[in-house]
Amino acid sequence: MIESLTGFVVVGVAILVGWIIGRIDLLGEHARPVLSRLTFFVLSPFLLFVVLANADVHTLFSALLPVSAIAALTVIAAYALIAKLAWRRPVGEVVIGALSAGQVNSNNIGIPLSLYLLGSAAYPAPVILMQLLLFTPISMTILEAVTSGSSSLRRAVLRTLTNPLVIGSVLGTLVSVIGLDLPPIVMQPAQLIANACVPVLLISYGISLHGQRVLAPSGRRRDITLATLLKLFAMPLVAWAVAVYVFHLAPHDVLIVVVLAALPTAQNVFNYSQRYGVGETISRDTIFLTTIACVPILLLATFLLG
Repeated sequence: MIESLTGFVVVGVAILVGWIIGRIDLLGEHARPVLSRLTFFVLSPFLLFVVLANADVHTLFSALLPVSAIAALTVIAAYALIAKLAWRRPVGEVVIGALSAGQVNSNNIGIPLSLYLLGSAAYPAPVILMQLLLFTPISMTILEAVTSGSSSLRRAVLRTLTNPLVIGSVLGTLVSVIGLDLPPIVMQPAQLIANACVPVLLISYGISLHGQRVLAPSGRRRDITLATLLKLFAMPLVAWAVAVYVFHLAPHDVLIVVVLAALPTAQNVFNYSQRYGVGETISRDTIFLTTIACVPILLLATFLLG
């Protein structure tokens, strides 16, 4: 039980350090935008390249991939339909809210929890691949279009293709698929920079929490609540049903997809909302709520299915 909580403790301490930094104003008023740009343009691309380059290609394209994709797309579509058709939210907020409901923290929480709960750190690799090669290009294209004021599809697609997150993901996947064994002189510097991504991202998130109230009256309470419920309950249930009744996976594989689906919302979504200046309250509060509330859900899923 204690080992299962280790990943959450690691993440919680880093966020707490960021909150303290924000409270004492150690880095000044420009800390949040500077750390956000550093993470988005430099650290995250290196991390994604290293993780995907080192992933087993058979794990990347296993049956875990379509099950995780169906579960994620189901809750993303459910959120988007409600937020856009019923609540008439702007497109940018719908994108951030949908990602908050369906994009899981498969890296800095998923990898350590996969190791402690499932016995291997390789299981989140298909989810990382799906999110960065499918969700990121599509969401970045939409966000670029709605925030830049440009209606040119060609320009939006071009900016997405030159997005550092997409570039890092594509290059890492190519290395894995080709089976290219990069020399240490290439991988070790990339690994060094990649190792800085998770702590900087979590500290940046912690800084953003200072002076903020979760589910504040001025925030998007309905949006946050909907994204949180979809993420915590609907997505694991869909993953379980699809794995059992559609793909007929083995019990251990069912456990894997349910645990991956029950992971909290990815901190990357907050990074995107900061980068494009849209839906920051939705992403921030959903990450906070799902990170706390997913602990009993993950432990229960492991107990029932493991």
